[in-house]
Amino acid sequence: MVKRPFVFSHLSENYLFAEIKKKVFHFQEKNPLASLVHLGIGDTVKPIAPSVSRAMQRASRALRSEKEGIGYGEEQGLLELREKIVSRFYRGKLNADEIFISDGAKCDIGRLQLLFGSGLKIGLQDPAYPVYLEGSLLQGKQSIFFLPSSIETHFFPDLYQIGPLDLLYICHPNNPTGVAYSYEMLEHLIAYALKHQTIILFDVAYAAFIQDPKIPRSIYEIQGAEKVAIEIGSFSKMAGFSGIRLGWTVVPKSLTFENADLVWKDWKRLNATIYNGASYIAQKGGIAVLSDLGWQESQKVISIYQRNAKKLKEGFKKEGGMVFGGEHSPYLWTYYPKKNSWDLFQYFLEEKHLIVTPGRGFGRKGEHFVRISGFAHESDVDRALISLQKRGVNQDI
Repeated sequence: MVKRPFVFSHLSENYLFAEIKKKVFHFQEKNPLASLVHLGIGDTVKPIAPSVSRAMQRASRALRSEKEGIGYGEEQGLLELREKIVSRFYRGKLNADEIFISDGAKCDIGRLQLLFGSGLKIGLQDPAYPVYLEGSLLQGKQSIFFLPSSIETHFFPDLYQIGPLDLLYICHPNNPTGVAYSYEMLEHLIAYALKHQTIILFDVAYAAFIQDPKIPRSIYEIQGAEKVAIEIGSFSKMAGFSGIRLGWTVVPKSLTFENADLVWKDWKRLNATIYNGASYIAQKGGIAVLSDLGWQESQKVISIYQRNAKKLKEGFKKEGGMVFGGEHSPYLWTYYPKKNSWDLFQYFLEEKHLIVTPGRGFGRKGEHFVRISGFAHESDVDRALISLQKRGVNQDI
């Protein structure tokens, strides 16, 4: 009989957001008339941009033609899309052959965990996006070190607490805290990685929400980053592609393993073995997103989510919450020191009919926090604010 892989015993029964859905389902079964406002799972709610939709429709029609129909796509993704990504985000810093198109950041994070294998010393921010930890556990990685990222450190990890690391995960702007890091912080990060030859897996899924030019959107804006960093990007939150699935990973050719072999070469080989590329229709949509018109249309939607986050931040502050984020990210990170986060989740669900995400699901240092998402319709945000003001937030929390 086949034995169950031991790694699954290290995981909780449900993934964080699956557990939230289960609890919400049970609540609605008992309270069918309750009208809930979803401020929990970070999923986009607005339609994709009109020009992007038209581009994908054209791509779909083209597949009916014997002349234009295609089978397997280009190995690293459509060249036009890779060139658009370089032009929009990395001009003068990278080449198109250092871009690999994927079916989303989460999927590529899993493949990167496979690329580097087990037996490494890994650093994770605490709190952090759950896939960093759980994906590492599934790959059999056991030397995992948590780097506390607290209010006192502006939610940036103290890199010198534990010494050298092999891999280090950083999300910017951060999920769940909603905080974006300064040039000085990222320069500190790169200096650490260069000193210890650490490879940084740098997740920029929310970088399109950064509006301040004083805040970097890419790790490659920092000198020396191309020698130590892999960057993972996504169209999901930037353009509402969470259900369409499209992203990219940057692997610079100057990034090497200990024996001087190119990481780029092995990453390309791994993808050729286990992955057949992103959807042709999705990639055509991505090209449209990065056009001038598509970018303008997508930025308008991002502005709606940013306004939502700003309004929610003001609302939770008025009710006595200590709130972080919400400026360069759609997420708020709200602190209630007297209660654990799953109790807070139940409180907001049962008393306010608001679905939030318990901070403990992102790590031990997420205790006493909840994450609040600006990915909502404007009318739902208004309903949430009314619910907060109606009876106020219980001061005991």
